[in-house]
Amino acid sequence: MPKDTTVRIMNEKSIALALTRISHEIIERNKGTDNIVIIGIRTRGAILAERLAENLSKIGKVALPVGVIDITLYRDDVQDKLDQPVVQKTDLLFDIVDKVVVLVDDVIYTGRTIRAALDAIIDFGRPRAIQLAVLIDRGHRELPIGPDFIGKVVPTSRNERVEVHLTEQDGVDEVIIDRSGRGGV
Repeated sequence: MPKDTTVRIMNEKSIALALTRISHEIIERNKGTDNIVIIGIRTRGAILAERLAENLSKIGKVALPVGVIDITLYRDDVQDKLDQPVVQKTDLLFDIVDKVVVLVDDVIYTGRTIRAALDAIIDFGRPRAIQLAVLIDRGHRELPIGPDFIGKVVPTSRNERVEVHLTEQDGVDEVIIDRSGRGGV
């Protein structure tokens, strides 16, 4: 009988609780929600950014600007991985100059995606600060980049894969570890 190679480490409830905790940590660290804007990295980071912004709006009683950034052309491996990169829309309909940007992604791994996002954000202006919120920190950094807000730290090996599934994209909220040896995010 084949062995199941996936393990569910978060479900809908634990994801919601992690995002609620992160929301409170953002407000505590910034002493409120003044001057905060939320930017999600396409695709699942953008979904999580919307959820965080909704939480922050409920807690802080004010709607926060939410944007989406596509980092395709900022990646340092774009020539290696893609013959024809698929660039999607970046949607930042607000000024980021002198704002506190909370950058949101689903998983932080090597740090290269975040480095690309930082480059992309700076092309839109100079924020006062950029803070990083991630649902999963799986370790294995290759760059000196660390999150400010973490939903869950999940020690992994490099040959494991962490998959975040969100209802808006995948029909279910869950985080799984795939131990089949495929590696990656």
